Amino acid sequence: MGHSTEPLPTPATQPGRDGLAAILANPARALIALDFDGTLAPIVPDPEKARPHPDALPALTALAPKAAAVAVITGRPADIAVKYGGFADAPGLEHLVVLGHYGAERWDAATGEVTAPAPHPGVAAVRAELPGLLDGIAQGTWTEDKGRALAVHTRRAADPQGTFDALRAPLADLAARHGLIVEPGRMVLELRPPGMDKGVALRDYARDLGAGSVLYAGDDLGDLPAYAAVDALRSDGTPGLLVCSGSEEVTELSEKADIVVDGPQGVVRLLRAIAAQAG
Repeated sequence: MGHSTEPLPTPATQPGRDGLAAILANPARALIALDFDGTLAPIVPDPEKARPHPDALPALTALAPKAAAVAVITGRPADIAVKYGGFADAPGLEHLVVLGHYGAERWDAATGEVTAPAPHPGVAAVRAELPGLLDGIAQGTWTEDKGRALAVHTRRAADPQGTFDALRAPLADLAARHGLIVEPGRMVLELRPPGMDKGVALRDYARDLGAGSVLYAGDDLGDLPAYAAVDALRSDGTPGLLVCSGSEEVTELSEKADIVVDGPQGVVRLLRAIAAQAG
């Protein structure tokens, strides 16, 4: 093992301790999977200005050559996550995979290409109806068009939580009429197709990779399916480690996590420590 100036936290659970031990003992079989917003990149009022923590890329490039794979799993379109993340042509990340739109899209650093199925027709219908619905209910919201999904952000409204609460039912009705679902997050309600979530994406990728261990780090409600996927993998004998990029806005993740760190800067420190001590 190498020596690190970054101390490794001790996971709070035995499965988490087993997961960390497996990653450190045999990193070449470890899948390191990470959410983007709130995990690698600090949450900002304007999602278009989200960028990774300054030390995130160096931490990833230190760990990636030792791991079986590093994957970013995000609700964003894959090409947007790649652009904002600065992942294209990053030295050391030649094998990075970005699973965008909760896994509906895949970008491979090796080819620089995005592969994806055709968009769900309900998204276009919701796109047409959404402005009229919001005009009647909510002032100060901002709609992010992700192509395969639409996200209504309430963080800029005068009463972000009140606006979020007021929109949940009407947006759920709109989504249901067009075969979509609503995924709540940190002051955001996303209308997207069913059947794909971060858990499905993580489980499928881990299986295809033949991963011997899995780390998943996230910060929001959309990461709960990925947590459940790691739990399922652990039940099947694949060690796993659940990391929460600490947020007081979402306690559901921190209650389930093996390690809670202090936001993206804590995630970076953890990745650096694993890179230094692995193998």
